[in-house]
Amino acid sequence: MPAFRDFNFKLLVIEKLMYEDKTLTPAFSIAECLKAKGIDDPQLYAYDNDLAYTVLDEARAHFETLEISEELLATVDTLLIDGGLQVYCECSPVWDGEDDLFDVNSLDDLDLLPNLRRIVGAENCGLGVPFKKEILAARGIVSD
Repeated sequence: MPAFRDFNFKLLVIEKLMYEDKTLTPAFSIAECLKAKGIDDPQLYAYDNDLAYTVLDEARAHFETLEISEELLATVDTLLIDGGLQVYCECSPVWDGEDDLFDVNSLDDLDLLPNLRRIVGAENCGLGVPFKKEILAARGIVSD
């Protein structure tokens, strides 16, 4: 199985496959995960344990070890960058999008997505490092 180097880039791919395309199953739910531990409210749990603006350990462990086949990765032609992604809600139930918690730090994982042609929202995130138009264009990827 291919290995991702950037956890936050992997989350963008998981968003596409698990929550948008619904081809990476079963869909992870932090509420269900915590409920199995006797915790009824993920938001209250995060606040009460000073975890409000972090990735919960349960979500990190699940997503870090989640294997995604080359066949599924080959189906990814578009990625979306947006503070309201479902995968972010599953990782950090009270995250407000006002910090760099989910910033992608490397585009090394682009090699895992041979058919990626478009990244939506890259311009709204400032096209800073690493989403420079030149880097994406050199790979045949449109950013908007």
